[in-house]
Amino acid sequence: MGRGPADKDAVAIRELKQIPGIGNSIAQDLVEMDIRHVSDLVGKNPEALYTRHCVMKGMKVDRCLLYVFRCAVYFAETPEPEPEKLNWWKWKD
Repeated sequence: MGRGPADKDAVAIRELKQIPGIGNSIAQDLVEMDIRHVSDLVGKNPEALYTRHCVMKGMKVDRCLLYVFRCAVYFAETPEPEPEKLNWWKWKD
């Protein structure tokens, strides 16, 4: 018996929540942008993700989300990330 879409989303959300600063809400947003695995963030442009998210929501989203996306891409691309850089607020402009 295969997993349904809701089960697959739950698995994806659980995996994405491994990323520092990512909770249920942002993990769900990432799934809605077809990012289902930490590895899906490798090579992604955080600014493009932020812009895409704003378009999806139909409004300018708090800029802190951009900082979370920067941190998430760093986490995905870095085999041994520096603990200090795993705080989303360290990724401000």
